[in-house]
Amino acid sequence: MLTLKEIQKPIAHELSSFQTKFKQSMQSSVPLLDIITQYLYKQKGKQMRPMFVFFSAGLCGSINESTYRGAALVELLHTASLVHDDVVDDANERRGFFSINALWKNKVAVLVGDYLLAKGLSICVDGNELALLKVVSEAVEQMSEGELLQIEKARKLDIKEDVYFEIIRKKTATLISSCCASGATSVKADPNVIEKMRLFGEKVGVAFQIKDDLFDFGTDDVGKPLGNDIKEKKMTLPLIYALRQCSSQEKRHYINIVKNHNEDPKKVQEVIDFVKSSGGLDYATERMHDYQQEAFSILDEFADSTYKLGLQQLVKFTTERKK
Repeated sequence: MLTLKEIQKPIAHELSSFQTKFKQSMQSSVPLLDIITQYLYKQKGKQMRPMFVFFSAGLCGSINESTYRGAALVELLHTASLVHDDVVDDANERRGFFSINALWKNKVAVLVGDYLLAKGLSICVDGNELALLKVVSEAVEQMSEGELLQIEKARKLDIKEDVYFEIIRKKTATLISSCCASGATSVKADPNVIEKMRLFGEKVGVAFQIKDDLFDFGTDDVGKPLGNDIKEKKMTLPLIYALRQCSSQEKRHYINIVKNHNEDPKKVQEVIDFVKSSGGLDYATERMHDYQQEAFSILDEFADSTYKLGLQQLVKFTTERKK
C-alpha cells in the first residue's frame, strides 16, 4: 500500500505552502496563546483533511487562494474539536503528546478551542468566503449532534445499526465530507458537483470510522489500547452485529459486561472473543468495503486526472491503513 507521502506527491507544493499559511493563521500576540498554538502545530497528524480539500479542488477546477482558506478553516475546526474533545473525555494524551488540558487545565483548553474556531471564522469573513463558511458551519452542527446522540444512546446501550450509522455519519463522516465539499466550493464548481463531492466524502468518512472500530478488536497492532471502545461503553458495528446474532439472555450478559465490568481486562477480552466468533469483524469489514465501493462509484463520474487518482488512493488508504 502507498504511504500518505507518496499519495500526496501531486499536491506536495500546495501542502507545503499550506503548512506555512496554517502556522501563521494560528499565531497570536498573547504570549501564552502563541506558545500553546505552536505546541499544537508541532503535533499535527497525517494532514489527510487538507489533502482531501486540495485533491477535491483539483478534481473540480484549479486550486486557488480560496482553496487554501478552505483547508485552513477545516483544519482549524478539526484542531478546535480535538482540544474540546480532550476536555470532555478528560484525556491526558493526544498523538503521543500531553493534551492541552493536561498541561494548562480545562479552562485554558476550552478558551484555546474557542480561539481556533474564531480564527477559522475570521479567515472566512476576511476572504468573503460565505459559501465555505456555510459548508463548514453545517459540519460543526452535525458533529455536535452526533456527539450528543452518542451520549444519549450510550446510557442505555440500545444502539441499533441504523442509529450507529447516523452517529458516525454526523460525528466522523461530516468532517471529511466538508473537506471535499470545501475543495469543490473553493473552485466555484456547480452545486450538483459540490453535492457529489460532499456525498463522496461522507462515504469515505463512514468507511474510515468502521476501520477505526475494527482496530479496537485487535485487527492490527495500532498502538490503540485493545478494547478501548468497550471500556468507554461505545457500541460499534462489530459488537452491534454480534449482539444481533445471540439469544436475549446472552445479549443481556454481554451488555452487562460493557455497562458494569468494562474495566476488567478478562471481561473485556470475553466480549472481544464473542464478537470475533460471531462474525462481527467480517460483517463490519464487508460494510466498510461497501462504502468504499460507493465512494469509487462517485469518482467514476469524473474524468481521469492525477487528482482523481490521488482521491482513489486516499480512499484505499482509509480502509487499508494499519493505524
